Amino acid sequence: MAPRSRPINADVPVAEQPPVVETPGDAPPAGAEAPGAAPPAGAEAPGAAPTPGPPASERRRGAVPGALKAVAGLVIVAVVFIAAAIVGGGGDGGDGIPGAAPSPEPQEEAQQQPARAPAVESSPEELGYPEFATNNTTRVGAGDPTSNAAAVALAVYPSIEPSQRPAAVTLVDAADWETAIAAAVLMAPPVGAPPLISEAGGVPEPTATALGALDPQGTPATRGAAAFAIGEAASPSGLETRHLPATGFAGAVAIARLRERLAGRPPRHIVIAPVNPAFAMPAAAWAARSGDPVLFSPARKLPAQTAAALERTPKTPVYVLGPSSAISSDVVRQIARIDRRVRRVSGEDPVANAIALARYEDGGFGWAVNDPGHGFVVARSDSPLDAVAASPLSASGTWGPLLLTDSADTLPPALRDYLLDVKPGYTTDPTRAFYNHVWVIGDRDAISVGQQAEIDEAAELAKIGGES
Repeated sequence: MAPRSRPINADVPVAEQPPVVETPGDAPPAGAEAPGAAPPAGAEAPGAAPTPGPPASERRRGAVPGALKAVAGLVIVAVVFIAAAIVGGGGDGGDGIPGAAPSPEPQEEAQQQPARAPAVESSPEELGYPEFATNNTTRVGAGDPTSNAAAVALAVYPSIEPSQRPAAVTLVDAADWETAIAAAVLMAPPVGAPPLISEAGGVPEPTATALGALDPQGTPATRGAAAFAIGEAASPSGLETRHLPATGFAGAVAIARLRERLAGRPPRHIVIAPVNPAFAMPAAAWAARSGDPVLFSPARKLPAQTAAALERTPKTPVYVLGPSSAISSDVVRQIARIDRRVRRVSGEDPVANAIALARYEDGGFGWAVNDPGHGFVVARSDSPLDAVAASPLSASGTWGPLLLTDSADTLPPALRDYLLDVKPGYTTDPTRAFYNHVWVIGDRDAISVGQQAEIDEAAELAKIGGES
């Protein structure tokens, strides 16, 4: 197959915003903590579970709807084209008679109508503003990650035919975002198990509804398992389930070893993510795309479980995700004593950190998305479970990195600049151009319709030079 033509703006210089690349010999950056220093007040203790920000449900307006209603409404984007294909061939008229024309209005009633309808002011929402989809964006618009995960799974696996169903799913615990992010690696080939969110006390209705549609049966690639239940996540009865009871740092290690056994080979790379959820979120998308496992470390000391996992594969390149405030340079040096091939990929805040991983390339590691013609996923930086829910979109379809916004209403300048830097363009024929597409995760309280419109504009194909 001939290589793809280069995009029209391929030769435009990329903005000089290189990600931080730290080698073991680097001195700690100014302001970074000294090795052995006491953790600052409020910092996490090694191995302790982090205290994430307010859950998505606390910053949403109104109650979460019933599961059946939620999934039916939220997956409409995923199934609209299927529904159109099913009903599009119908030719019934309004009275149910094929080809029948509508009955004319009686003349007397027509004469009673006013000559002109009164003017009515309407909001964009009342006029049917396309909140769920624009030219270049598609929203998965639930108010909670559980429903978003169900909607994404059905978007990636429509499940109308057996060939459209996943072999297995991964059930993750809503109370354990760390192992949930690590479990995104099971979405990568050859397993292809989309994550669904469960709870210790039972399976939520959106997840149960999605499971009924997905109907996983297991295959040799999953060793016969139809579901992988991680940590304390409950699974429904009658489903062939493999349980991995470990949580936290040990849970991430157990998932990495399961992935290695199912894939039949050691990982090509390992990602070390921080216990700060906003900085760890982009790792979920990359794990789903690449099959590279995600392990965790607090800011100041490498956990024993993570160190032991690295010692099993001492020649596998290691990439530390996040700035030194999230994972210190001392931890990088601890890793280097086990594996010299360690690098850092980071940005100074969660938005910049996600962009750094999207731009990064080192051999086979990193998205290397520095030109147009790609998919993207945008989620809120304070909802780590939405990163898990959205991860199948990075491993299928338009295959794109996870980007973050830190505001409901305002597109962060760094994110806008990045999207404009990779904005697609054409000179004469738009049908031969490359295109960008962005999935927006969350309802309008998480990411407003106005911000979605800004994202759409930044992703829009633009004419560059040539004749008008």
